[in-house]
Amino acid sequence: MKEEQFDQIYQWVDVRFMEKILRQSEKDTSIAVSDVFIRAATAKGDNYTSDMFRVTVEYSRLNDRERIEQKKTVIVKVEPIIEGPHKDLIVMSNIFTTEMNMMSLTLPKMNEILGSRNPLNGRGLFVQREKPVMLVVEDLAPLGFRMADRQAGLDMDHCLLAIRGLARFHASSVALCEKEPEQKQRYNQGLFHKDRPFEMRAFFIEGTKQLAREAANWPELDPKYSEKISRLADKIYERGIEAAICREDEFNVINHGDFWVNNMLFKYDDEGRPIEHIFVDFQMCTYTSPALDLNYFFSTSVGDDLLAEHEGTLLAEYRRCLGQTLARSGCRTEPPSIDELKMSVRQRATYGMIASFTLLPIMLQNKDEAKDLAEIIDPKGRMDNPAYRTEAFKKAMRRRLPVFERMGLLD
Repeated sequence: MKEEQFDQIYQWVDVRFMEKILRQSEKDTSIAVSDVFIRAATAKGDNYTSDMFRVTVEYSRLNDRERIEQKKTVIVKVEPIIEGPHKDLIVMSNIFTTEMNMMSLTLPKMNEILGSRNPLNGRGLFVQREKPVMLVVEDLAPLGFRMADRQAGLDMDHCLLAIRGLARFHASSVALCEKEPEQKQRYNQGLFHKDRPFEMRAFFIEGTKQLAREAANWPELDPKYSEKISRLADKIYERGIEAAICREDEFNVINHGDFWVNNMLFKYDDEGRPIEHIFVDFQMCTYTSPALDLNYFFSTSVGDDLLAEHEGTLLAEYRRCLGQTLARSGCRTEPPSIDELKMSVRQRATYGMIASFTLLPIMLQNKDEAKDLAEIIDPKGRMDNPAYRTEAFKKAMRRRLPVFERMGLLD
């Protein structure tokens, strides 16, 4: 991170600020903060929609009239600090409002409905809706949670935990929306919506154009694919809007909206097997068909070989856990049948294709070659992201493009 970002965050997140938050979140007015240390919470390329910091707080509190010294870390998410097109895009998109609403108004109620010892998310500690817009949340690392390897893709054990977590997330949102129908209205945009700013549309349009340029240089690929992708580029965002639209006659849920490996954390046992899953980052939540989250997850986080062999298994496990959680929550809404679910995923497959075109390269890129948005989009708005030139991405697209064509998605 740039020095300017740290200069700003140290002005906002100081001893007095953290003392107020800890006293409030711990319900303990005896807390006295002595020092605050701040470092970046993510690596370049891991997060594009906020500046994230891990804040270590040294403090003391009274315990039986004796003051004890303690230490705690929290995560502070701030709207991008440095002025420029990237910051303008995030501010105009209003995605921080979505996350703050989820963390303060929706997820606590979804967790209450589930009544589980395994919450869907880390605890929200503080929301600030005025400049600087920021969110302070529980740091899940000390609890044993960490990110899986985004380049490797998730194996079956990880996928099953993630798909069960998604089913619980979706089912608890249905139960909440039955009790509070107004919750649906809070989450009506997501990644694709007619009111999104041009800059957000441009990310998908320019990414698709770069794929067309790169594919033209892959000699083993029929030139027709590059040509079709090129013709599709200027319409790609509208195709996303069509795929994401909410239809009242379908089974609908609050989707996470950005359900890929970087937005989930896992806890592991002593043998390194994943045993718990938790969600992070709720800036793209949207009320519509669960096929959005399912297509997005399959396209960005599950290896092609595993998906080809086990997509039916994953959908069946999602459906089983969804129905079970709906029943436990006392929902009137019936879950879709497995055939209805498969049909919905197929009908909205364009959503997964767009994720493959524009987000999969980010997932597969080497971490030491990752770029931020300002580095991959030139002043004229054209994208040149080296992530599109990795062998892993080429291999994935050579396998997927013929499938997309057979499904009629490239026309």
